[in-house]
Amino acid sequence: MSGQRYCLALDLIDDAALIAEYQQLHRRIWPAVAEHLRSQQILEMQIWRLGTRLFMVMDTAAGFSFEGLDHAARANPDVQAWETLMWRFQAPTPWTDPGGKWQPLEQIFCLTDQP
Repeated sequence: MSGQRYCLALDLIDDAALIAEYQQLHRRIWPAVAEHLRSQQILEMQIWRLGTRLFMVMDTAAGFSFEGLDHAARANPDVQAWETLMWRFQAPTPWTDPGGKWQPLEQIFCLTDQP
């Protein structure tokens, strides 16, 4: 069984200084956070920005699950510290589930599915 690509969205607080700091922190994330992501079958992760809206593209290997990722994150104090720091910059989208952060996007088009 092969992996899957996930696309998710989250907003940033509309503050130029906070956005600049958020981007700076993501130029080189904490090694423990990168190790955590890789250990959870995440092969590639990219974050793109348009204004205050963030888009994450995440490619995963077989065996990945959001439940496993969340469970491992809760047990990792470095990841918890990173998430607490990130929430300083982040804001839920208008469509975010209560208590949630990154929200999955619905795919509505794929060129390879076209005749």
